[in-house]
Amino acid sequence: MKIVILGGTGQTGQHLVNQALHQGHSVTAVVRNPGKMTVTHENLKVVEGSIFSEESLKAHFQGHDAVVSCLGFPTSFFSGVTGYTQSMQATLNAMRETKINRVVTMTSWYTAPGSSNTGPFFIRNVLIPMIQSVLTNMYEMESILKKSEDINWTVVRPPGLKNAPETDKEIVAHEGYFVPDANGLPTSQSVARGDVARFMLSLLGTSTWLKKAVAITTI
Repeated sequence: MKIVILGGTGQTGQHLVNQALHQGHSVTAVVRNPGKMTVTHENLKVVEGSIFSEESLKAHFQGHDAVVSCLGFPTSFFSGVTGYTQSMQATLNAMRETKINRVVTMTSWYTAPGSSNTGPFFIRNVLIPMIQSVLTNMYEMESILKKSEDINWTVVRPPGLKNAPETDKEIVAHEGYFVPDANGLPTSQSVARGDVARFMLSLLGTSTWLKKAVAITTI
């Protein structure tokens, strides 16, 4: 499969690029700074482009089968975060122009207001307030995708991310804002970035989670 990866020089994106190449995919990584890409491979094309520009993305999307995005934007205490919605709108417009119908993107647990109410004290009272601007914009991006009836999208919501490669652990997926235990409370609070990449790539060969947002963790 010919895949466009957005955010390929990031911590999760590097796992996506490496795993996609290992699986035999042809990868085009659209990045802001090509010099940051440390991977070289005959099936990898690294191009400079703007994730906020439909015209820039169109030039690199042509002839591909799917877009996989793990873009991330820093939190802001003084102004709202807009990177998720702006980049996704440009991505969707470019996809439509180039006849790509499949996109897999990453957000987080607890994007919806109030969805962390049953989480641990630290999550509810310390972490969520710190990253609220990011979660809000992620939620707004998810809403844009849910309205995109012509696009086969999937949102992957991991919990906290560990800088670790993929494991052989079972990935548990749940359509919702977190993965619940037997009592309906959030389960584990972290997952390896490599396992997130593994799950995102696995979605390209199945229709199981089409047009759905799915929380994941590992056990």
